[in-house]
Parts: sequence; C-alpha cells; structure tokens
Amino acid sequence: MINTCLFGDCRDSLDKMKQEGITVQTCVTSPPYYGLRSYLNDDDSNKYLEVGLEQSPEEYIQNLVEVFRKVREVLSDDGTLWVNIGDSYYNYRPGSKSYTKQTIASTNQDLPENTAKRNQKLDNLKEKDLIGIPWMLAFALRNDGWYLRQDIIWNKPNPMPESVKDRCTKAHEYIFLLSKNRNYYFDNESIKEPSIYYEKDKRAGKGNIRYEGKRTEGDPQANGQQSFVTINETKNKRSVWTVTTKPYKGAHFATYPEDLIEPCILASSRVGDIVLDPFLGSGTTARVAERLNRNWVGCELNADYKSLQDERLGNTIIKQMLSK
Repeated sequence: MINTCLFGDCRDSLDKMKQEGITVQTCVTSPPYYGLRSYLNDDDSNKYLEVGLEQSPEEYIQNLVEVFRKVREVLSDDGTLWVNIGDSYYNYRPGSKSYTKQTIASTNQDLPENTAKRNQKLDNLKEKDLIGIPWMLAFALRNDGWYLRQDIIWNKPNPMPESVKDRCTKAHEYIFLLSKNRNYYFDNESIKEPSIYYEKDKRAGKGNIRYEGKRTEGDPQANGQQSFVTINETKNKRSVWTVTTKPYKGAHFATYPEDLIEPCILASSRVGDIVLDPFLGSGTTARVAERLNRNWVGCELNADYKSLQDERLGNTIIKQMLSK
C-alpha cells in the first residue's frame, strides 16, 4: 500500500490501512470544499459517497470529522494533520446551486458547469452569510480529540477577481495544524525563513552575529552600558504564508500549489516517513512527498484521476533521475 493510491471511499481505505498495520507520520490534505461542485459524473455509482455535496454545512463537517477520526487511527503517536480548507457563502436559489465558494484560481477551472445543487433552504443562515466552514471544522476536530495547534493564513497575491461591491475580494484561505497528542514531531529548523535584519546588517558591514548600540539617553537601565541585540541568519516561519495560486490544466479542478504544502511535509516528517492524503485528487501531495524523499499513501474516490496521478508522479521521478 505504500507509494500508491487506494481508490474508493477513503473511509474504507483507511480501515484497510489500519488492518494492514500501516502507520503514517503526517497527513496533508485539502478536502473537497463545501457546496462547490461534483467531481464525479452524474451516473457514477459512488456519487452518494462524495464529500462536499451534503445538504447542510453540519452534515459536511460531520463527514469530515469521521474521515479524520479514521486518519488519527493510522497516525503515529507523534503525528500531525494539516488541513487546507476554504469557506462558502450562503446563496439560496431554489432548483439551482445554493452555495457559492470563493474560487482558488484566476481561470475558469474552478467555475465548472457541474455545480453542486440543493433545494433545501437552511433556517439558520441568511442570504449572503459567510458560513464559516473552516472554523466549524477546526472546532469540531478539536472536540473530537485533536489538538488544534495553529491556524495558518494562505495569502494569495493573485486571488480570483470578484465583482462584489459590498465586501473585499477574498484573498486568503486557512491551513490548520492539528496533532494527535500534546507532544508531536515538528522540525521548525527545516522551515525557517531568512532574517531580513541579518541580511541588511550584513550588507551594511555591521557583522553577522551581534549588533552593538548604546541605550538611548534617559533609559533608567542604561548605567553607561551598551545593549546587544543578536541578529540571527534565520527566523521561525511566520503564520502567514504568501503563495501564488498555480492553475492546473488537468481534469482535477482544485489543486493546491506545491509550494504551499512543502513546509508542512518538511516540518512534520523525516526522510523515509509516510505522508497520507485521504483526498489525493491529481496527486499534488504525493508529488511533493516523493520530491522530498518521503513515502506516501493516497485515497481517492474518482478512479479517473489515476492517469493524472501517474503522469504527474512519473514526471517527478524523471526529474529526480536527471538531477542526479
């Protein structure tokens, strides 16, 4: 089961992984967003299993909680879960699509004709309400036993343009970091960022370790002494990640950028560890895992994506061979 995608309902696939005794170090995934579209053909027998087409946000959240509960069962004791999730607006239209999601790319790839349709009006939501899907999921996972460790903002410099005039254009999404236990594996050194002040002081010839400067006059703690500030070459990665969206021309419509999840995999796994994605889609998580010399396991409901996965992962292997 290692370095392969298990097709079918991810809940069944995760049960099989548990039975086989497979343990993964981290899970990095982006579930189908609520109320956006169907990724299956109308005549597909698995359509009733598709996450994202539920009649209410609460039902959607409950299904995801069930999936990630099974993820926790195959996760190592010091393992982590990274979830990228977008929000939705309530837009009730009888006989047509009821919920409109903020799109990922600046092309029509995330605005398909095969949109999700619902006729059920929800009493607890008003027209134009932001539903709050990300935090609904985060709190539900926390209540189910996960440790909610951090909310990370994915800042998009090139968001999908919107013609709205009564709010700002949506230019961010959430990534939540959760852990199975209180103590977990996290390699913060592997994802540190360059220090701006280090580079500035280095160019100014002030040295690259310590910067000396006298305390300001009137400082009661000065006592004629100098103050020292350590200027490090790197700093801890911040919780706002600026990553441009990168449209994928394949048949899968919602692919997150490889640069977005690379820090997740680096910080939460070692070389040779297993990375899991229960909603693998076109294979982005597997592609990044292989590039970083990790193993992976994926789950995917739509068997039509196998050719896309094979193509993307094959290209990754070829590039690795040519670089040696």
